[in-house]
Amino acid sequence: MTRADRSEAATETLRGGPRRRRVRTGAAGRGVPLPLLVPALIGLAFLIVPLVALLVRAPWRSMPEQLTSADVWQALQLSLICATAATAVSLVIGVPLAWLLARVEFPGRGLVRALVTLPLVLPPVVGGVALLMALGRNGVVGKWLDAWFGITLPFTTAGVVVAEAFVAMPFLVISVEGTLRAADPRYEEAATTLGASRFTAFRRVTLPLIAPGIAAGAVLAWARALGEFGATITFAGNFPGRTQTMPLAVYLALQSDPEAAVALSLVLLAVSVAVLAGLRDRWMTAG
Repeated sequence: MTRADRSEAATETLRGGPRRRRVRTGAAGRGVPLPLLVPALIGLAFLIVPLVALLVRAPWRSMPEQLTSADVWQALQLSLICATAATAVSLVIGVPLAWLLARVEFPGRGLVRALVTLPLVLPPVVGGVALLMALGRNGVVGKWLDAWFGITLPFTTAGVVVAEAFVAMPFLVISVEGTLRAADPRYEEAATTLGASRFTAFRRVTLPLIAPGIAAGAVLAWARALGEFGATITFAGNFPGRTQTMPLAVYLALQSDPEAAVALSLVLLAVSVAVLAGLRDRWMTAG
């Protein structure tokens, strides 16, 4: 070993050891194993081909006529109104619930969190049946609403909002709770030590900090509410002009007018793509 080599080795030892060469670990650097590449391409095709087929078979020439018909416009308008109302309900009660789960220690918090997220994995039809058992005219809570206030939710527009909020609110709660856990609680503590109440600290300090998480959760909840089908048709029915939303109109049109069903499906597809595009910086970027 020459003097220069010994000097370089000593320098590397003082620096904590020899420098390691950067090794490209990506697929492009080492090649993709065929047993992984083939299933990956099949999975990609499985997810993309149906969407491409929807675009290929779309009645582009008659699309304006399909989308401007009275029934379609009525369903679209009702869907937008109900999805927006369901998102508003989710914001009003979902953000405080997310704060409770993220900031307050209480017995059974893990169980409560599991119950809150249960509608994410619960079949929507089962959710509709559960809503009927709870809020129906003879339900556990619904019979008292009917007797005391004359409120009947099933098979009404308000029932659509309730069904959509039931399945959409967990998306908002999960997003906001995750943002709250990432936010530093010391800002709230500092505000309370300066004389602010807990609610004032939440309103003036915490809400601005978690605003991006609330916005992302609201968009996800709105998109989920717009595409809700099972709980809506079970709890609210399928009455044109009153409870028939876009997914229900797609299902009904598929039996009599497939071109109208494809046109409505493209509208929902466009909304989904817009949601993903709007959330790409939050969910689809790495690093």
